[in-house]
Formats: sequence, structure tokens, C-alpha cells
Amino acid sequence: MSVVPKSIYSDLEAQSGITKNGAPDTKKPGGTGNYQGFVAGVFSGIAKLSVGHPFDTVKVRLQTSERSHFKGPLDCVLTTVRNEGVRGLYKGATPPLLGWMVMDSLMLGSLTYYRRFLHENVFSSHNLRQYASSGVSLSKDTIREAETKLPTIGHALAGVAAGWTVSFVAAPVEHVKARLQIQYSADKSKRLYKGPIDCTTKILRSHGMVGLYHGLSATLLFRTFFFFWWGSYDVFNRYLEAHTSLSAPAVNFWAGGLSAQIFWLTSYPSDMVKQRVMVDPLGGKLGDGERKYKRWRDAARDVWVKYGARGYWRGFVPCILRAFPANAAALVAFESVMRALRQ
Repeated sequence: MSVVPKSIYSDLEAQSGITKNGAPDTKKPGGTGNYQGFVAGVFSGIAKLSVGHPFDTVKVRLQTSERSHFKGPLDCVLTTVRNEGVRGLYKGATPPLLGWMVMDSLMLGSLTYYRRFLHENVFSSHNLRQYASSGVSLSKDTIREAETKLPTIGHALAGVAAGWTVSFVAAPVEHVKARLQIQYSADKSKRLYKGPIDCTTKILRSHGMVGLYHGLSATLLFRTFFFFWWGSYDVFNRYLEAHTSLSAPAVNFWAGGLSAQIFWLTSYPSDMVKQRVMVDPLGGKLGDGERKYKRWRDAARDVWVKYGARGYWRGFVPCILRAFPANAAALVAFESVMRALRQ
């Protein structure tokens, strides 16, 4: 006999406002309410920054300091805490905090909506029976399971849709952030951009909204790999709930961390190319140089010619080390707030 997971991502009553016998839940008009996913997403962004920002601080300090300053990552952490306290690891946290709060709210809020939409309109037991009658090979267990939970493929597709949705906010934010990060001059007067507002203003004046959204297609491609993130998250949730006695937060923690590893293992090369596209000079009145890449594939080819296959994985180690704790904490926060809002 199959075990029905209690995860909020798998339980139909929790995610769709429909009782286990398939009837609408009259006590909760409209289901759980679209707003809950957006509210919980804000707390996810806070948790992600709280856990992940120290990793970024150490990375940036190692990248921008002389080699004699720190012996390595651990020495950087110890020196920073010794001289500046724990707060030193969170310097410059305000801008990314606001960014993560907005983007996680939009991503997880839209993810919750797309899951419910797919369950009610694509993967309902009624629709699956129709697919089966038209010749599609579906087992009775699959159709019966659809009465209580969204299948893994549904979670994966909802993840792609949520990734594309948040891309329209993430693309300009990541574009500006990337251009600021490659300003290596210690003399601020020699930098092209004074800060994020100045960078955004100059790009808009020189190239308009098209310039600000430079790299949108690369961002959409990168976030298409959310298919593997949210699909594997559901798989890990189901497995841990069926084969362990872990509490719900513990299941969310491990499923969140492991699925984030799957995501980065599949998506990192596309992120590498995306970053090169975003920092490519825009040219024209901006005066930042001549554009090198007309298309995404030009940037991908350039990496291959200069560095070979290994070039697509440069910087992967600090990324994968940060991915597990930051995303595990974020999803525990999201799931916990969603459970609290339903009570």
C-alpha cells in the first residue's frame, strides 16, 4: 500500500483547498489563498540571506584582497569574526536582503499557484482518466494518486513556470549586480558605476529597457533547470517521508538541500555562460567597450575555446558549498510559514 506524503507540496488538501475525497473545501473558499505562498516566500528570502550571506562575504573578501591578507577561507572567517565580530560577516547585507525577499516571494508564491493550477486543470484524476481513455498509458494507481497529490512531473513543470516568472524580475537585478561586481579598480573615481542606482540609470539612458534586460534569454534558460530542482525536491520529500521517521522540518531541510545540489549540478554551465553574457560590454553611448557576444551561443563557444569543458565549472566549489545550507534553510522557513498560515 502506498504512503501518502504529508508534505505541503504533495498533499492536495494543503495546496489546493480540496478535501481528500475530491470535493471542494467549503471552509476555505478559493483554497489556501494565493497570498500565502508570497508571504512565506518573504521569510524564505530572509532565511536564505541569513545563512548564505557569510559565504558571499568570505568569497568577495578573498576575491578582492591581496593573497597575503588571508591564508584561505577559514582564516578569512576567523580573522573577520575576531576583528569585527559576527556582524562583520553580514556587511552589505541590506541590498541582497531586499532582493531575495522580493524574488523568493515571487518565485515561491507563483510556484504555489502553478502547482494548484496544474493539479486542478492538467493532472486531476478526471483529466488523467480522459488521457487514459484516449490511449495514453496510465496505471490505475497513478490515476488514484492524483486525487490526493500532484505527480512529480507536475512539480517539475510548476518549477519551470515559476522560474520563468521570476526571471523578469531577476534578470535586471542580476545584470546590474554582475556589472558592479566586475569593477576591480580600488579607486572609486575610476569606476564606471558609482552604485546600483547609477548603473541602472546609465544603462537606461544609453540603451533603454532593452539594455537593462540584457541577458534575459540567458536567465530564462538558466531557470528552466528549476525543472530538476523542484522535481527532485518532491522526489526527496516522498522518499524521506515514506522511509524515515524524520519530522516535517527535517524532511524539508534535507529535501531542500539535496534538491539544490541537483539543481546546481545540472544548471551551473548555463549560469557560467549567463554571467559572461551579462558582463559583456553594451557599447554605444555607455562607453564600456565593444560587445563581444551577439548571441548566447557565442559566449558558450568562447568559454569552450578558451578553457575547454572545465571552463563551464569555474567557481563551482564555493557555489555548491553554499547551495545546501542556504536553500535548505530557505525551504524550511517557507514550509513552516505555509503550515502556520493554514492553522
